[in-house]
Amino acid sequence: MVEKPKEAAAARDAFGDALADVGAMNKDLVVLNADLSGSTKTSVFEKKFPERFFNVGIAEQNMIGMAAGLALAGKVAVASTFAVFLTGRVYDFIRQSVAYPRLNVKLVASHAGITVGGDGASHQMVEDIALMRAMPHMEVLSPADATEATQMTRFIINDMKGPVYMRMGRSATPVLYDEKYHFKFGKADVLVDGPDVTIAATGTMVPKALEAADILKGKGIRARVLNFGTIKPIDKDAILKAATQTKGIVTAEEHSVIGGLGSAIAEVVAENRPVHVYRLGIQDQFGESGQPDELMDRFGLTSGNIVMAAERIIKL
Repeated sequence: MVEKPKEAAAARDAFGDALADVGAMNKDLVVLNADLSGSTKTSVFEKKFPERFFNVGIAEQNMIGMAAGLALAGKVAVASTFAVFLTGRVYDFIRQSVAYPRLNVKLVASHAGITVGGDGASHQMVEDIALMRAMPHMEVLSPADATEATQMTRFIINDMKGPVYMRMGRSATPVLYDEKYHFKFGKADVLVDGPDVTIAATGTMVPKALEAADILKGKGIRARVLNFGTIKPIDKDAILKAATQTKGIVTAEEHSVIGGLGSAIAEVVAENRPVHVYRLGIQDQFGESGQPDELMDRFGLTSGNIVMAAERIIKL
């Protein structure tokens, strides 16, 4: 179990700092950005290692091609921009030049989901997990907080060969983990144990899942909370344990309910241990302009919505 959050930090800030730290030790690390280094925080690496940083301008397709070429030359290439550009605009380039040949390219996106805020639907990417999860050879990560983002960054560069997609939001979120936390690739982390219902969350929805578990506890319902930092490969063992040991599963993600974490969990459950799965996410629609908290409420991505979903399962 984690302690109640005491501070907030943006995962993208942690990513930028970790990238620069790793760059000091790994001389083969190169970083590419599409004119948004200040927002993605790759600017931290740029300032320390300008000779290994490439700003390609507003040319995301070229960025992927360059990253693939650098990987073929033996470099560890990190390509970063907003999620809407890194997945939607360049899908074919990633498919043909990175995933198919299994090159050592790390795709790291910031500004995922609807909490981009006022930029509106054109910049709010809610289908990126679905796109990347369906792509062969591509792994998918989604950190719950800044600490996990730091560890994921180090892992994908130092310990992982081949393509990976890591998505982060724009806003600061509660810090859940301390320095003792150890990210385990492909494994869901049990934040709270409980026998009644399971809440499976990823990214920005993990703190809200913990809030929901506290509310449910006050109502006599003991919820299990799982953080799925790795969405592909999905932790089938954790899902099947939840399906066997609790009455059902509520999934929560700042992403479309189609093709994301909820879909991945429902697939495992349907094939192995059918139980009720209630998916909380964006309901097959684009986002809107607004303040992040207002948008999360507008689209039903709150701790209160998780509580209602859990109670619904308990009553079935």
